[in-house]
Amino acid sequence: METLRAAVAPGAGGQVHVLHGLGGCGKTAVACALFEHATAGEGRVGLWVNASDTTSLRSGMLAVAADRGASEGELTAARSGLRAAADLVWDHLDRSDRPWLLVIDNADDPSVLRDGGWLRTSPRGTVLVTSRQAASRWWPGAQLLQVGVLPRADAAQVLRDLAPDAGTAEEAEEIAERLGRLPLALTLAGTFLAHQVISPWTLAEYGQRLDIDLIDQGAVDHAGDSRHLVSSTWELSLDAVAGQGLPEAQTLLRLLACWASDPLPLSLLSGLELGADLPAGRVEPALRGLLDHSLTELVPGPPRSLRTHGVLLDSVARGTPAGQRGQLAAKAAQMLLAVLPEIPERGIEAAPFRPLAPHVLALLRRVSAVVPVVGEGVDLPVVESAAECALRLAVNLHRSGDSASALAVGQQAVELARARLGDEHPLVVRLRQRLARTLRRLGRYEEAETLARRTLADCERLFGPSAPDTLESCAVLASVLWTDGREAEGSALMRRAVDGRIEVLGPLHPVTLRARYIILELLRGPELAREIEGAPAVLRECAETMGPDHTITMGAELSYANALYYAGRPAEALPLARRAFEAARRSYGPEYQITLASRSLFALTLAGVGEFPEAIAHMEAVVEQRGRVLGPDHPWTGNSVANLAALRAGDTSTR
Repeated sequence: METLRAAVAPGAGGQVHVLHGLGGCGKTAVACALFEHATAGEGRVGLWVNASDTTSLRSGMLAVAADRGASEGELTAARSGLRAAADLVWDHLDRSDRPWLLVIDNADDPSVLRDGGWLRTSPRGTVLVTSRQAASRWWPGAQLLQVGVLPRADAAQVLRDLAPDAGTAEEAEEIAERLGRLPLALTLAGTFLAHQVISPWTLAEYGQRLDIDLIDQGAVDHAGDSRHLVSSTWELSLDAVAGQGLPEAQTLLRLLACWASDPLPLSLLSGLELGADLPAGRVEPALRGLLDHSLTELVPGPPRSLRTHGVLLDSVARGTPAGQRGQLAAKAAQMLLAVLPEIPERGIEAAPFRPLAPHVLALLRRVSAVVPVVGEGVDLPVVESAAECALRLAVNLHRSGDSASALAVGQQAVELARARLGDEHPLVVRLRQRLARTLRRLGRYEEAETLARRTLADCERLFGPSAPDTLESCAVLASVLWTDGREAEGSALMRRAVDGRIEVLGPLHPVTLRARYIILELLRGPELAREIEGAPAVLRECAETMGPDHTITMGAELSYANALYYAGRPAEALPLARRAFEAARRSYGPEYQITLASRSLFALTLAGVGEFPEAIAHMEAVVEQRGRVLGPDHPWTGNSVANLAALRAGDTSTR
């Protein structure tokens, strides 16, 4: 603490300190103490980020950027993968008006920090990392501080502070030693002892009960593993909760163990019931029992959340009877599916879904594990439900503009789901389709094409040439090829997707409607001239089927305006382009990329009818916004600069 206090003293900065040690040894507690000292005693800005996985780290660091003044446009670009997120964060940290302390907690996989260059230094502040990883190669230039277990006397004092009447100093030392002198275990044990009201336990009685668990779990093949010592303490705490008339608390904890140790939004538990094991009316008392016995904790919002220690969750998951695992995992998946829209609107705010990412992946990880004993794993329908959760999450993140998070979720989900479902399962195929779309959005065209071609070939072989999944793969590959400049091949594939969807799903299905208007963007020359005559009917059917303000209708109007412009009919395109721009600005905001694309088209159509001053003003706005949000070197910014130059020269042939 002396070293760390000096690191946040006035004028100090440019340092990285790493607290390393085993789980539950108190690294986060030390970080909390420094955080309080830095914010209350030294007047620093306090910033706290959870680095347990890529999604949580990315979300937390972007929140840091927002705290230090990043605009929503800059954040949207970073979430979409259109701007280097770490550069944005550290640029604002370097320009902070006040000195700061940044705590990067739970960095147990340092590669999460290395990928993207998240861990840096700045003269404006001090960085403190907590991690189980002590290898110095992971932390070049940082000062490493080891946090071990407590000395024997201090460990005993923790128990006596929490339960002063439970026994003597010698008895406390004995129990502390058998608990591995791990701060988390000592806290749970002391809290357990302190909460016995009717028949208080002594340290000796606690030790007698603890002896059996330690011998059974530690002496056979887990000796020296402090996590198992802690799990014994948690079992005792659960027994105490059950002894207070709350046996349902164990069921609730086993359900929580289906998810991750990251903060779990409390709203997810709304309406929870698990039959006789956990009736709806007993959820609140069961949760209170877990909170009272330090088996979980509340995290202030928004959103208000629960956080349960990861070692505890792993221990509980391992100890859940095989016959209950499937039921609990199925319920966990059902609860996630209830809050993840199957078909989300484009441009939705991703914030409600980002906190669910670690929990979706943790559930899929638990149910996809291949166990050596037959009957120990969950049934395949439960694995499918968990994979469906991951697919929906990836779609929601992608359509909200957070392409980088969508990619991370999709990649992990594919690897996890294939372990139980295999490469040829429809859900694994659909996850790959989503990955290809996201790779295209991020500009990784070669990877996107490779994956999209493989997926299309698999779909044709497994499901047939006219199956919905095959037609979706056609549309995905068509978009990739068109973006990469191969318009003829892309339009042919999209034509196949359109015709097939009309035959299989009908002309008015939302998926069909979207393909019918997207093909307008892929055509040029005589093909476009022929197709454009049917565009008014497509636009009318979109409005009648989906509603005039639906994103599908908005997309159809924008595509029709685009087609008219490239067919040499700018006067007809102008009112459609104007409405498309105004609708996008109203629905998505002024700096959303769809809004900027529609504004660019609006500027070109204005120039096409000779309204150059207004056209140039709109294109200047596009150049300024894309340059600020995406950066001056982004290809989309370069296209806008070229368009502006052409408009100023009176040439509207370049887009």
